[in-house]
Amino acid sequence: MDEQALQAELSPSRQPVDKAAPTGAVEVARDPDVILKGLFLLAIFYTFYFARDVLLPVVLALLLTLIFSPAVRVLNKLRLPEPVGAAVVVVALVAALGFAVYSLIDPAIEWIGKVPETLKQIEDKVRGIKKSVQEVTKAADKVEEIARVEAKAPAKTQVVPQKPSLFSRFLIGTQSVLISAAFTIVLLYFLLASGDMFLRKLVRVLPTLADKKRAVEVARAIQTDMARYLLTISCINCGLGIATGIAMYWLGMPNPVLWGVMVAVFNYVPYVGAGTSLTVLTAVAFLTFDEIGQVLLVPVVFFALTVLEGQILAPILTGKSLTLNPVVIFLSMLFWGWLWGIIGALMAVPILMIFKICCDHIESLAAIGEFLGGKRAEPIDT
Repeated sequence: MDEQALQAELSPSRQPVDKAAPTGAVEVARDPDVILKGLFLLAIFYTFYFARDVLLPVVLALLLTLIFSPAVRVLNKLRLPEPVGAAVVVVALVAALGFAVYSLIDPAIEWIGKVPETLKQIEDKVRGIKKSVQEVTKAADKVEEIARVEAKAPAKTQVVPQKPSLFSRFLIGTQSVLISAAFTIVLLYFLLASGDMFLRKLVRVLPTLADKKRAVEVARAIQTDMARYLLTISCINCGLGIATGIAMYWLGMPNPVLWGVMVAVFNYVPYVGAGTSLTVLTAVAFLTFDEIGQVLLVPVVFFALTVLEGQILAPILTGKSLTLNPVVIFLSMLFWGWLWGIIGALMAVPILMIFKICCDHIESLAAIGEFLGGKRAEPIDT
C-alpha cells in the first residue's frame, strides 16, 4: 500500500502546478539557442564598433557601387570593358569631388578667418544676456564662499599631462580621412570592375536551384531598387541645395554656394540634417542682417523649401515601395550615429533600405519588411 500511495503521489495529475512562471518563459530561458543568438548579436555590434576604421570604407564603397553600377553597365553596352568603364566612372567621381572641394575651400577658409569677428558680433548682440548670467554667477559664488568651510591642509599640486595641440589633432584627423577616402576609391574601382563576379560565385556555391534563383532575384532587386533610390535621393538633395543657394543669393546671404552645398550634404540625414541646416542658416542671418524681418525671412524661405521637398517631391519621386517608417529611420540614425559617428548617420537610411528590400524578397522576413515600410493609404469604409 505504501508503494502504491507513493506512485499515486508522483503521478502527473497530483503534481503541483506553478502558476507564477509561464511555460513559454521557462522554455525560452532554458533554450540555449536564444542565449547563443544574443551573444552572437552582441559580438557583431562589438565588432562593428571597434572595427569601424576598416568597415566604414568598405560599407561606403559598397553603397557607392550600388549607385554607379548602372553607369558601368551603360558603358559596357557601348562596348567599353568593365575595367575601363569602372575607371571612367571613378575618375569622373574623383574629378567632381575635387572640383567641389576646390570651389568651396576659399569660402570655407574665409569663414574660418572670420571666426574671431563673428564671435565678437555674437558677444555684442547677447551682451545683455551675458551680463545677467554674470550677475547670477557672482551671487552664486558669494553664497558658496559663505557656506564653504576652509580646509587647513595645504593644496596638492597636480601634474596635468599636456594635451596635443589643435593643429596636431587636425593633422591626424585629416590624414585618417585621406587614407579612408583613398581606400574607399580603390575598393570602389575593384567592385565596379568585377561586375557580377561575386553574384556568380554565390550562385555556384548554393546547393539547390531554388536557392540560386532566390539569390539572383534578391541581388537584382537590391541593385535596381537601391540604385534608383540613391540616385533619386541624390538628385533631390542636389535640387534642394541649388534652390537653397539661389534663395540665399536672392536674400542677400554671403557665400550662397557654401550654404547650398551644406544643405545638399546634410539632407542625406533625414530630419536632423534639415534641422541643422535651419539652425546654421538662422545663425548666419542673425549675424548678417540687422533688421529682424530680414533675419526671419531666411529660415522661413528655407523651411518652405524643405516642406516642398520632404512632403511633395520626395514621396512622388521615390514611390510608396521605397518609403520607410519615420520612427525606424530616427532609431536607425541614432544607432549608426552612435556606432560610426557622422558617416554612420549618413549611411543609416541606405543600410536600412537594403535591409528592407531583403526582407521584402524573403518570405520568412516579410513581417519585418512590412514593419519597416512607411504608412500606406488605407481604404475608406463607406
